[in-house]
Amino acid sequence: MIIVDTSVWIDVLRDRNGHLVSSFRQAIGDDIYVLTRFTQLELLQGAKDEYEWKRLREYLETQFYLEATDRTWVEAARIYYDLRRKGITINSPIDCCIAQIAIENHATLLHNDKDFERIQQVRPFEALRFV
Repeated sequence: MIIVDTSVWIDVLRDRNGHLVSSFRQAIGDDIYVLTRFTQLELLQGAKDEYEWKRLREYLETQFYLEATDRTWVEAARIYYDLRRKGITINSPIDCCIAQIAIENHATLLHNDKDFERIQQVRPFEALRFV
């Protein structure tokens, strides 16, 4: 199972020539791909207008999601804490939540975000860099 991060969706959804869509399909292969609610949040908040909002919302309603658990929140905070103690700064604590969901579900995270590589310095998990 592969969790597809927002950083990948943004690239794929903005792909005008189809090259990234093709790369995405190749990266996913025969695996099942899922999202997190954080991806849903980030994509919708970035909609450029009402038309895009509606299209994104309709599309996202058809996707499968891995949900955060009670444990996710505490462990994600711990990831952020451990990074800070090592002097490593990341852009968003949301990335800690997404990484923790991947860890809890033994899922691979497909991303295009250096924050996940930083998180791997304190929590090993399977991840693939897109493009």
